[in-house]
Amino acid sequence: MTQVEIRTLAVDSTASERQRWDAYVHGCPQATFFHLSGWQRVIHATLDHRTDYLYAERDGAIVGVLPLGQVRSRLFGNALTSVPFCVYGGVAADDAEAAAALQARAIAIAGERGVDHLELRHLDERNPDWPRKDLYVTFRKQISADDDANMKAIPRKQRAMVRKGIEAGLVGEVDTDVERFFLAYSESVRNLGTPVMPKRWFAALKAEFGDACELLVITHEGRLVAGVMSFYFRDEVLPYYGGGNDLARELKGNDFMYWEVMRRAAARGVRVFDYGRSKQGTGSYSFKKNWGFEPQPLHYEFHLINAEELPDVNPLNPKYRLFIAAWQRLPLPVSRIVGPWLARSLG
Repeated sequence: MTQVEIRTLAVDSTASERQRWDAYVHGCPQATFFHLSGWQRVIHATLDHRTDYLYAERDGAIVGVLPLGQVRSRLFGNALTSVPFCVYGGVAADDAEAAAALQARAIAIAGERGVDHLELRHLDERNPDWPRKDLYVTFRKQISADDDANMKAIPRKQRAMVRKGIEAGLVGEVDTDVERFFLAYSESVRNLGTPVMPKRWFAALKAEFGDACELLVITHEGRLVAGVMSFYFRDEVLPYYGGGNDLARELKGNDFMYWEVMRRAAARGVRVFDYGRSKQGTGSYSFKKNWGFEPQPLHYEFHLINAEELPDVNPLNPKYRLFIAAWQRLPLPVSRIVGPWLARSLG
């Protein structure tokens, strides 16, 4: 077997080079939407973070990829991650040799840069001897082509919430720009005490991924209630960024919103609904379980370089409680100005 060579996809690579990378991602069972090359351009262009999109090549064919982004912050440290701002990532490869070569190169880059740690966000365990975080789980489930079957699969109490949203006359509308979505989403994350990503981040994602990035907005009698940005990949839908305002709580807008995503996705032939990552013991974790989804552990594996212990930058860390409480009281317009400055460093 010919030896594997590790190469790098440049940020300014040609369209044909990116198409070659993405064709591999679409065909590799281990790869996810977050392995697509478009994330490199969005991360670099909107947040100005350094990226290293590594691919393994054998006999002129790509046999593995490992997208990396470096997020360097005075507040939160210096990390090399696959993939920052994404819930999945890590090595996707055809065989053990390609996977090992990609990982070895990532470790070498992390050492050369003197980062605190290298983090690989795998769906499956890859490095059992590496330190890991057991904080996160994901929720993925098969869905039917039949709306009635999907509705009946939702447990009774949660199904009642969806029906209340339907009976309230909520309407789902697909937008081509991020304006209304951002208003609803930024209010929701402020209420949770979390800084919001810049609006240009969402606009760049929509521009980069086109029809694979859908903006669904929920309204009631013309008033904005909620919004969600969903990603489509192979036969999967991932409602990734979503939230609602005060009306959403009153009218069960979030329940209706996710049902509307599921209903529309099923009509498009999608058969996997990926509810995404949640921290164990949080409200979003309980919400997704109440929909009948079972948690599946995520394997976030760390190779420590300059750090002596795993990072703990998450809202469940007690030292961030005062910050979260203060952020929740911040005027909404201020949170939309200050939030992006912080969020770009959270990775």
